[in-house]
Amino acid sequence: QVQLVESGGGSVQAGGSLKLSCAVSGYIPFSCGMAWYRQAPGKERESVANISTIRTTAYADSVKGRFTISQDNAKNTLYLQMISLKTEDTAVYYCAARSSQYIGGGGTICRVTYWGQGTQVTVSS
Repeated sequence: QVQLVESGGGSVQAGGSLKLSCAVSGYIPFSCGMAWYRQAPGKERESVANISTIRTTAYADSVKGRFTISQDNAKNTLYLQMISLKTEDTAVYYCAARSSQYIGGGGTICRVTYWGQGTQVTVSS
C-alpha cells in the first residue's frame, strides 16, 4: 500500500523560506516520477514542480527560481525547498506519485496515481 506523508508546512513571512518533505512508502507501479501540487482557497489544484525517474525537473512559471524539487532515494523522501516566499504561495501543498499509463495509439502518459494528505503553507505580508 502506497503512503505519502507530507511535513514541513507552517506559517512564514513574505520573503521567508520553508522546506517541505514527503515520506514515501510502498511500491509505486510503473513510476514515472514525483510531484508537488498546491491548492489555494477557492482555486483549482495546480502543479508546482515535478521530478522524473531520471531526475529531470520542471516548474510552474510562478515558482521558477524560487522553488527546488529534489529526491533522496535512500531515504524515500521527496523535498520542496521554497525561498523568497510570496503571499500568493499560500496554499495546501500536496505530494504526488505519478505512474505511466497507456493511452490510445500505443503511447503512454505520466499521471498522478497517489496523493498525500497535504500540508498547509501560509505566507503573510
